[in-house]
Amino acid sequence: MIYREFQDLKLSMLGMGGMRLPVLDGNDGSIDEPATFQMVDTAMKQGVNYYDTAWGYHDGNSELVLGRALSRYPRESFYLADKFPGYDLSNMDKVEEIFEEQLKKCGVDYFDFYLVHNVCELNINQYLDEQYGIYDYLVKQKQNGRIRHLGFSAHGDVEVMKRFLARYGDAMEFCQIQLNWLDWDFQNAKVKVALLQERGLPIWVMEPLRGGKLASLTPEAESRLKQRRPDEGTAAWAFRFLQSIPGVTVILSGMSNEEQMLDNLRTFETDRPLQEQETAALFEIAGQMLGKSSLPCTACHYCVSHCPRGLDIPRLLELYNEHVFTGGGFLAPMALMAVPEEKRPEACVGCRSCEAVCPQQIKISEAMADFKRKLAM
Repeated sequence: MIYREFQDLKLSMLGMGGMRLPVLDGNDGSIDEPATFQMVDTAMKQGVNYYDTAWGYHDGNSELVLGRALSRYPRESFYLADKFPGYDLSNMDKVEEIFEEQLKKCGVDYFDFYLVHNVCELNINQYLDEQYGIYDYLVKQKQNGRIRHLGFSAHGDVEVMKRFLARYGDAMEFCQIQLNWLDWDFQNAKVKVALLQERGLPIWVMEPLRGGKLASLTPEAESRLKQRRPDEGTAAWAFRFLQSIPGVTVILSGMSNEEQMLDNLRTFETDRPLQEQETAALFEIAGQMLGKSSLPCTACHYCVSHCPRGLDIPRLLELYNEHVFTGGGFLAPMALMAVPEEKRPEACVGCRSCEAVCPQQIKISEAMADFKRKLAM
């Protein structure tokens, strides 16, 4: 197992995520407990010491099951991470209630790592609002030893991260972001990485395989990768890419069965970062993947000045591309919740004034109508 140093700790670079545990009959809220226990046993045996869960994973059952699985091991033999569920604004005034319940559900007296969860456009104002006392309460728990290390996770854009760091950055010890070779440009992950590197914040990675999309590519793409590294699987390339980025400390993988666990463990036996030409090959494949479904908006903003409704069309197209490529998901709807109703896709009147000045000749009105339909599905 590869380990990375974090302060006075040695953390397994591969962390076991608790969001995609094995389930029964396809029911996300019904975790296959024996299978999960077996996976934890395998991970512990192979040197994984970092385990991640959250309030909302598996309809609230991830904390319970992962806590029971780890309770069979000495407390000092693993590091457990949990998160405050700020993705739901109704939780903002319940930080103490939720934190105490999380400790009980996990069966522990303290969390090794605790995160202000999912900082994004939807909740940044609430996170910065002192009336909720979230920051003050969590800092107090750290002072009391019930949180050993405090950090945050972010799905928001770079400007949201900067706002959060400007207020709370001095107390944050690490940051967890969605990072993989597809999102390096697609979700501007490279700029987020640069921001964290500049601040000296260790990087935790979520969605290294983009929900599994990067574990299975087209036969042509997989053949190109095999020619360069015959002994590496497609998923391994995604992990090797992350091993190449300075500051990446923990890579969380949501493994759903023993086979995935064993495959990932084999990859993390060795540290084999990509060479420059290998990384370039991944980015070329990413461009081909995105080119099939993404609108080629360059954010020139010519369209904005011609929109009678004053819509931020480049941002809406960015979210549209994300939603189309992912096939749905929560990122685009979550970001749109922070946008005033009169500035959302459904506000487009289809006048096509924007299209008259678009250098890329994008059919923007059709995209907005399609976005509206997809969001309603």
